[in-house]
Amino acid sequence: MSGVAVLPDMTAPLAANAMSVPLQAGILASPMGQLLVALVAVAVVIVLGKFVLKLAWRLVTIGIVVVAALFLLSTAGVI
Repeated sequence: MSGVAVLPDMTAPLAANAMSVPLQAGILASPMGQLLVALVAVAVVIVLGKFVLKLAWRLVTIGIVVVAALFLLSTAGVI
């Protein structure tokens, strides 16, 4: 079997072309399409962040109540 030599830089144009073709066609071809994709991505981050922050506020509130109760009990000498 004859050896085939592939230099490291021979695959770079192939990879660049493979990635550029999908970006040239479809919604990302125009600036308005890119803006739409960016706005949808921001909306997804905001919606997910809303749920995460709701959970975080609950955890912080529970933590404040527990620490305040322990502080009061230790100040009163119960603990």
